[in-house]
Amino acid sequence: MRKDIIFGLRPVIEAVEAGKEVEKVFFKAGLKGDLSHSLMNLLRRHGIPFQFVPVEKLNRISRINHQGVIAMISCITYQKLSDIIPSIYERGETPFLLVMDSVTDVRNFGAVARTAECAGVHAILIPSKGGAMLGPDALKTSAGALHNIPVCRSENLSDSIGFLKESGLKIAAATEKEGELYYKAELDGPTALIMGSEDQGISPALISLSDIRIRIPIFGKINSLNVSAAASVLIYEFLRQRSNQGQNKAVKH
Repeated sequence: MRKDIIFGLRPVIEAVEAGKEVEKVFFKAGLKGDLSHSLMNLLRRHGIPFQFVPVEKLNRISRINHQGVIAMISCITYQKLSDIIPSIYERGETPFLLVMDSVTDVRNFGAVARTAECAGVHAILIPSKGGAMLGPDALKTSAGALHNIPVCRSENLSDSIGFLKESGLKIAAATEKEGELYYKAELDGPTALIMGSEDQGISPALISLSDIRIRIPIFGKINSLNVSAAASVLIYEFLRQRSNQGQNKAVKH
């Protein structure tokens, strides 16, 4: 039996009430009843995303009698952004965060998390909906990095980025065709780097909140890099500039 899922209305309710880290809940399309409505209200109160899907999708996940409900369990414990930022400053370090906007590919996400952890990025911020599910595949691809780097989940990335700006962080958006060349941009000081999905990029709402836009030059016929490759280039450019500028407390040690 898979350990990353819980199925059935009451077991899922009990899991949420017990504080299990639930990644997402799938409901069979058209599911009705008092118990299902109670579960939905519980999920809303806890900020846990849920989605209605065809029963065929539920059956592909599990053939066990799921009663029209399957919960995916996260491999990590999410942390609060409002706790992370003050703790970084209290340690005398210069915050460096990574924001992943709608990056849905699990393996890409895991690869980015591995690079971020190796480079000493303080935390990764993701949306509650529209992002990769952080289950066993993500953990495996990250080579365990997701157990070592804090991940914060936000119901509204725009609001969270607003909080980062109020906390003194510069917001840098990685774009494909506009902005400064990444190695010419000033990437010092407290910063949050936004990476978008390969198909959609960063949402216009988040780009509008950015203080600086940076790009990686492309000279070949393929017009974009894999998001994990692009993130590696940019994360280590941040690290290089901070090292050259003597910010010996730029990232965690």
